[in-house]
Amino acid sequence: MGHRGVKRIQRTLTAMESSHGTSTKLERKTVEKKRREQMKALYAKLDSLLPSSTSSREGATLPRPDRLSEAANYIKGMQEKLERMKERKRQLMTRNEAADNSKLPKIEVQNRGSNLYMIQIVSSPDDRAMFYEAVRAVEEEGGEVLNAQFSTTDRKAFHTIYALVGDFKYRFETGKLKERLKDLGWQGRRV
Repeated sequence: MGHRGVKRIQRTLTAMESSHGTSTKLERKTVEKKRREQMKALYAKLDSLLPSSTSSREGATLPRPDRLSEAANYIKGMQEKLERMKERKRQLMTRNEAADNSKLPKIEVQNRGSNLYMIQIVSSPDDRAMFYEAVRAVEEEGGEVLNAQFSTTDRKAFHTIYALVGDFKYRFETGKLKERLKDLGWQGRRV
């Protein structure tokens, strides 16, 4: 190969390199264009999530750095508001729980017919002796306990006692039993 052949090969290589460089430039431009479009879409989504007063002022759109700092401030404000609301909820729940427990025990005595009585007691779950004391009080007042059960939740204990009165009905006064059970509940609270 002569001098001309070498020159031709060099020109071909130079042309290939420049076309390769051009295609690389085009690829970079395309990638950059897609990135800008994606960022624009993300900013639009951010603007749609924020209240209109934070994303624009007097109809003019804020520059991107300002929009980002406005969004960050808005998020911090919402987090603080959420924490205040959680604290308020906790206070209200505590107050309601205290009010509910101050009304305990709740006692209901019902005649279910055929000398069968159902005694329902709602008390504090901390008052564990209430159930046993209630069964004893029913028996001492002349009732024969047929069934007694209890269940507890976080805030309340539910006691149900079924008692057959039979011949002792004259001694089994619901008002007297109810007062006695209430007294048991109040004694348990003082301990």
